Amino acid sequence: MSYGILFLRAIVGAVLFAHGSQKLFGWWNGPGPRGTAGFFGSLGFRPPLAMALLAGTSELTGALFAFGLLTPFAALAMAAVMVVAVGSVHVKNGFFMTNGGYEFNLVLWASAVAVAATGPGRFSLDRVLGLDDNLSGVWWGVGVLSISVLGGLLVLATREVVPEPEAAEAPMARAQETERERAESVTS
Repeated sequence: MSYGILFLRAIVGAVLFAHGSQKLFGWWNGPGPRGTAGFFGSLGFRPPLAMALLAGTSELTGALFAFGLLTPFAALAMAAVMVVAVGSVHVKNGFFMTNGGYEFNLVLWASAVAVAATGPGRFSLDRVLGLDDNLSGVWWGVGVLSISVLGGLLVLATREVVPEPEAAEAPMARAQETERERAESVTS
């Protein structure tokens, strides 16, 4: 079991660390903080630079997760950012990743919650430091699950939802059409 948990932690942690590095440092053809802030601004997050830095830092905790250091806290940061990603970008695209859906985010979120519940395993810095018995178990998993969902939903609730250009223009177009119809009925 320890080998499997180590493998899962290493892969999931490395993936999230790399993703955060794109946001914060522009590594691996990433947008860097300014580009990420622009994207977050377009999603209605305010202030966009602070939110971009927060998201990138949360994803950098993938390194802690990979090494099994303060594992449930790293899992919480990773899981919360996945909830926000799903709610702000992916849920409208459906489930499948091929359409920009949330399946990949769901797997990362579930992996973080599962490792928080089972613990980082024998091959972890938490074990070396004697922290693993106190920082794992079903209640840690329940805590990561609950707090990531509630915290993510709270972050989503604070953003300014920017309407799609077509949606913003639709009421104006209807009003113009109504006005045109009234003018035609008066002249006829």
